[in-house]
Amino acid sequence: MADTKDFSSLEERVKIKFKNNEVLTQAFVHRSYLNEHPGFKLGHNERLEFLGDAVLELAVTEYLYEKYPNPEGELTNWRAALVNAKTLSGVAQDLGLEEYLYLSHGESKDGGSKARQYILANAMEAFIGAIYLDQGMKVTKKFVDKFVLSLLPEILERRLYIDPKSRFQESAQEKVGMTPNYRVMEEHGPDHAKEFIVGAFLGDELVATGTGTSKQEAQVAAAESALEIKEW
Repeated sequence: MADTKDFSSLEERVKIKFKNNEVLTQAFVHRSYLNEHPGFKLGHNERLEFLGDAVLELAVTEYLYEKYPNPEGELTNWRAALVNAKTLSGVAQDLGLEEYLYLSHGESKDGGSKARQYILANAMEAFIGAIYLDQGMKVTKKFVDKFVLSLLPEILERRLYIDPKSRFQESAQEKVGMTPNYRVMEEHGPDHAKEFIVGAFLGDELVATGTGTSKQEAQVAAAESALEIKEW
């Protein structure tokens, strides 16, 4: 198979030796790569991602159910914080999954973008799907415990399961006695592909800006940046 990658250092990192190297490889094949390499032997990773998403959700749900007597609503929020794209792309980066991705030239150059974050998160889910197919649920749960559920204490301590706008509002009211407000600073693009830049303000002080394809998405990004800038 052309352009085969050596996964041995990744297998060593996660302490899993795959029996089927093709299912491991397929977890990293992005659709864009096949557009440029139509003769590539394997398909893209979207079906594995579909499987891995469900396996990850079950592993996380079962863990939370067994370990915490909290109400359903709280557990749902905690689970969402553990399996969202930001968390999963962070885990993928820590594991060095990016170097194994099969991407088109265009996508390869687009490192650090929001699109890359989603590609990494999806590859993480596909990798979990590949582990499940190759090794079964027991090994998959050990992997999820070690690399995903280990983030739960920090998520709970920093209250990352609460959306950034709510966290910024609570912190601002508690620390400076003010409620943040948001203003659209710029908007670009045609109606079907708008991009908004929104400022998060405390009174007249511009704390941070955020970008998104909707005003709401840009507000959330601005709130997230504001929390980091203020170190709240």
